[in-house]
Amino acid sequence: MIELEIQALALQREGLLIEVGRLAGTCGYTLVRQRSVQDPHGTLLSMIVRGSWFKKRALRAALATCDRLVSFELHGVVEGEQREHFAATNKTVSNYVPPPAPEPETVEKPVEEVAAVAEAEPAPAAVKPTVQAPEPAPPESFDEFIVVHQRAPAPAPAEPPPAPFIEVEVLEADVMAVDKALASLEYDYPRIMPNLLALDRKVAAGARESSLQLAGQRVGAWLHAREHAQRGKQTLPAALAAIGAPALQGIVEVDLQDGQLHIRHSPLCAEGGHSGCSFYSGFLEGLLAHAIAPQGLSIFPVCCRSFGADDCVLAVSES
Repeated sequence: MIELEIQALALQREGLLIEVGRLAGTCGYTLVRQRSVQDPHGTLLSMIVRGSWFKKRALRAALATCDRLVSFELHGVVEGEQREHFAATNKTVSNYVPPPAPEPETVEKPVEEVAAVAEAEPAPAAVKPTVQAPEPAPPESFDEFIVVHQRAPAPAPAEPPPAPFIEVEVLEADVMAVDKALASLEYDYPRIMPNLLALDRKVAAGARESSLQLAGQRVGAWLHAREHAQRGKQTLPAALAAIGAPALQGIVEVDLQDGQLHIRHSPLCAEGGHSGCSFYSGFLEGLLAHAIAPQGLSIFPVCCRSFGADDCVLAVSES
C-alpha cells in the first residue's frame, strides 16, 4: 500500500472534491486527507489517497479523462515532507497550505462520505464568485404555428322515413276459411276465440273484415236457432238486454250502456288499426235479425282499441 498526493487545478470549485474522490475510489484508493483553496488561476486541490502501487497508472489515466481538471500532477508522499502546489501563483507568498499530517487515531473513511462533508464546508472569504456558463436556450418549437383542424362531428343518423300508407284492396269473404274455422262450432262454442284468431291470421288482409263478419253472422244465426227461436218478436232495447249482451258475454267481456255495447280487451283488435269489430257486428246481426220487430238493424262502430281507444264501442240502432 502506498500514499499518493493528487495536485490538480480546476476552474470551478463546486463538486470538484466529489468528482476527483469518485475517480480515485473507482481505482481502489481511499481518501486520507484533502484541502482546496482559491487561487487567481482557479481552484487548487490537494488530495492524499492510499491504495495499491499497481493502480497508480490506472489512477493517472482516470484523472486524465476528467474534463474539469485544467492540469494535475501525481506524486508519492514522503513522510515529513510538504510539497508546494505546482499551480500556485506565488510559491513564496501564497495562501496555499499543504494538507496537514494525519493524526495517529485517524480512521479511514470512504471517499464519497468525506467528499460530502467537505462539500458542505463554507468556502474561504477570499473565494471569488464563480461565473457560471449561461444555460442553453430551449430548442425552438413550431407547435404554436401548427393549426389543428378538428374533425367535424359525424351527422346524427337520419330517422327512417315512415312506412308509406298502402291501401288494402277490399276482398270478398273467404268462405272456405270460415267453414273450416266453424266446422266444430257445436262442440267449441262458446270457446271459439282461438278459432277466430286462426281465421284472422290465415285469410288475406283484404278479406279479414269480411271473413270475420261472415263468421259472426253464422255464429249468431246458429245461436238464435238453437236457443232463441221460440221467443217472440221484441223491441231492440229489450232484445239487446235479454239476448244480445248475454250472448256476447259468453265470448268477451261486454257492458251495455244506453244502447251501446262496450267490448273490453277484445282479442281480435290489435294495435295499428288491426280491428276485428266486424265479427261482433256480424254476430249481433245474425243473433237479433229474427228477434226484433220488423224494423231493420243498424250497427255502427264508434271506436276501437286497435286505434288507441280504451274499449271497442258499437252503437246499435234501428234502421
